[in-house]
Amino acid sequence: MRDLDKYECAKKRVKELKGFYNHLKIFILVNAAFYLIKSGWLTPYMPEGFPTEAFYFDWINGNFIIWGVIVVIHWLTLYRHKLKFLKRWEERQIQKYMEQDGDEPRKYK
Repeated sequence: MRDLDKYECAKKRVKELKGFYNHLKIFILVNAAFYLIKSGWLTPYMPEGFPTEAFYFDWINGNFIIWGVIVVIHWLTLYRHKLKFLKRWEERQIQKYMEQDGDEPRKYK
């Protein structure tokens, strides 16, 4: 039974990794295409009537930043068990509240 549990955990982990790498791949490809369009490299290949003025593409930087933050959050959740500073912060907070509220044990229940 234990090997089956290990197998399921490993399978879940591989699925999470695969999801992150797919997310990262799509992020890179889509944003590369956006920047190629914005820079004008793909203008000769665009259909007639496609807007080529720079102001049409001002949103691309915002898209890159927001989506980049989402990718970083995805990475942080994937590697949360390896980020020791988060665990240490949690332990420090618990210790702080235990010291502050030693006289009031039922305060946070």
